[in-house]
Amino acid sequence: MALRRIGQILVDLGYISDEQLELLVEEQQQRPGQLLGQVAMDMGLITDEQLAQGLGEQMSLKTVTLGDLTIKPEVLALVTEPMAQMYRIIPTEFDDTTLTVAMCDPQNLAVQDELRTFLGFNINVVVATESAVLAALDRYYGENTESVESIVSDLEGDEELAKAVAAAESGTVDLTSVEALADSAPVRKLLNMVLLLAIKDHASDLHFEPFEDEFRIRIKADGVLYEMVPPPRHLAFAITTRIKVMADLDIAERRLPQDGRIELNVGGHPVDLRVSVLPTMFGESVVMRVLDRSVVSLDLAKVGLNDETMAKFREVISKPNGIVLVTGPTGSGKTTTLYSALNELNTVEDKLITTEDPVEYDMEGIIQVPIDASIGNTFAQCLRSILRQDPDKILVGEIRDLETAEIAVQASLTGHMVFSTLHTNDAPSTITRMKDMGVPTFLITATVEAILAQRLVRRVCTKCKEQYTPSHEVLADLELSSDDLKGKKFFRGSGCENCNNTGYKGRVGLFELMIMNNELREMIMQNCSSDELRDAARRAGMVTLRDAGMSACYDGTTTAEEVIRETIIDA
Repeated sequence: MALRRIGQILVDLGYISDEQLELLVEEQQQRPGQLLGQVAMDMGLITDEQLAQGLGEQMSLKTVTLGDLTIKPEVLALVTEPMAQMYRIIPTEFDDTTLTVAMCDPQNLAVQDELRTFLGFNINVVVATESAVLAALDRYYGENTESVESIVSDLEGDEELAKAVAAAESGTVDLTSVEALADSAPVRKLLNMVLLLAIKDHASDLHFEPFEDEFRIRIKADGVLYEMVPPPRHLAFAITTRIKVMADLDIAERRLPQDGRIELNVGGHPVDLRVSVLPTMFGESVVMRVLDRSVVSLDLAKVGLNDETMAKFREVISKPNGIVLVTGPTGSGKTTTLYSALNELNTVEDKLITTEDPVEYDMEGIIQVPIDASIGNTFAQCLRSILRQDPDKILVGEIRDLETAEIAVQASLTGHMVFSTLHTNDAPSTITRMKDMGVPTFLITATVEAILAQRLVRRVCTKCKEQYTPSHEVLADLELSSDDLKGKKFFRGSGCENCNNTGYKGRVGLFELMIMNNELREMIMQNCSSDELRDAARRAGMVTLRDAGMSACYDGTTTAEEVIRETIIDA
């Protein structure tokens, strides 16, 4: 049954008049994405108590005054602090299999499904005001909140769990008991906490690593691994089994590698977890790649290119045919840059097709084809079929071999714009890499329009940013003399809560764009070296990765150490 509109409910309850409702609707149209109730509160037409009453009426739910409730500690303990803060919920009652939670936006039905998935209970919702929920979060979860450390400490003293794990690992129990162990509340609680913390910190990967005497959990954020408090060694089996259950993998198979995925909705936005399970000497190692679409903004203006490089890159990608390559190591943001370029080119007039391994982000209006080499659907095979689909622009996830390179070249020669990636250190060495693959020189000069090399460096935390003088070793690595430093400033983060005492928060791209011109094409035909190509490209206006890094260093975006770590000296 269709829900009654909140505006009409507020009128029926006598909180606003019909004329005020008309004004509200007009105002809401000026604020895309904002809910009518919030607009009414902003305009001072209703109070938050009246909005809560209206939402309760709309959803047929009970409203509660959180300040009047006495909530038992064991009920509060069922929801961890990160989960309560992320979903803005307060658990109020627990009855056998049903947990009652108070929330201020009950119309967000996805949250109830997510809580059911995470906690394993039926969820009953009651409505409270936003101010009451925020106050309760401070009161119940502000001080002495539960942390990974406290959960791990509790698990270490859980003798029953230790016995159950020992029995399961010895193979003396059936699969039903193993699944029950993986579904137990302590294991769920620890894994939920780790997952939510990782997503909250915008982590890219989660590593669960069993060793002989310990079980390590490490989180990769901003390209660097950080270790969490290690859980008891005997829990390795239960945690990896729990992950396999969530990823719908075979929990009985512990000798072969397995791959799967977990689809979650966290805080109202979709998060994909790609799961890789690898058997080791001491158990199964699990790595989860976090693909959070709300974090990645597929907007070319937000990739990090400076205005001059952006104008050149936009001009190149708008050409009717040719090849544009983006190069760099794994995890340097190549795919994000290409997706952003495609997003900009995604118009009704052009047909865009991608072939990827795997498809990382769904994009509306673009045909995306996943690669599966195990059934013979390789990049080359897929690319052949794509050319029969009448595309205008094609993205090939990666050029890995001569066959794929040749088809990509043929596609560009027949009037298609081809985008792809390669793994090379910088833009000029990409030409050498293509020659090594076996692509004829005359085809490289005829098709390649531009090569964009990129790196990601960690951004200095803005909350603890301070000026400093780099050590002599750092300056030597940068090949800077005292004369070069005149008028230059260097910055770093001293470490604070905002950046987990690392001094860095987030990452920023460094780019090197080599646009092909007649001089470069002539040099490629004459088999000139990468160094000679680099010099010619610099004369034509190319900014190298190291120069881009130094600019970011001087304006306080990153540190000298990060530039040294991610870029090589220009010969």
